[in-house]
Amino acid sequence: MSAMASLLFHLLCCLTVFWLLPLPSHSADPDPLQDFCVANLSASISVNGFPCKPASEVTSDDFFFDGFTQEGNTTNAFASFLTPGNVLSFPGLNTLGISMNRVDFAPGGINPPHSHPRASEVGVVIEGKLLVGFVTTNNVYYSKVLTAGHMFAIPRGLVHFQLNVGDGKALAYTAFNSHLPGAAVVPLNLFASSIPNEVLTKTFQVDADLINTIKSKFRP
Repeated sequence: MSAMASLLFHLLCCLTVFWLLPLPSHSADPDPLQDFCVANLSASISVNGFPCKPASEVTSDDFFFDGFTQEGNTTNAFASFLTPGNVLSFPGLNTLGISMNRVDFAPGGINPPHSHPRASEVGVVIEGKLLVGFVTTNNVYYSKVLTAGHMFAIPRGLVHFQLNVGDGKALAYTAFNSHLPGAAVVPLNLFASSIPNEVLTKTFQVDADLINTIKSKFRP
């Protein structure tokens, strides 16, 4: 092999490795370095995830979760209830890069517009009829009415919602590629936080009285 050909070959190899190296960073959570890392939720230190419980203290119960066995209480402003199955309620998920939610809807109930900053989402409708939609960063709206057995996918970080458009209750399960996907709920972020009224009146081009009226809907 000539010197020039050898140089080109090594350059190609280097470029290939350089291209492959960033790929793991595309996953929502870091890859685990051991069989499991059951979260020690009471640890005093904080890392990107939770420290591992000592293996000698891990039990079978750490890998099982019964939180989805009961219907959620939908007696609230949104007429829906979300039961999280993430690392905070199911410590065995720590570092596994997965989690789920159960979402119950009363008739007319809504899982209001929100986003998950750390995960993409897939879901399946188990019961009822749901309008599921999301909006892209270019303000393009995608939606469809789904019934039992239908699935949906929500790209990471995009604002989305589910609305019960059927005559009875509805139930859906959602799954995420993060053990703690997070949720930024748009109406609560805007009207149940400490954002000054001046910011909201200028943003929505309305007067302060209307902003205060909306805020009153979200006060405890």
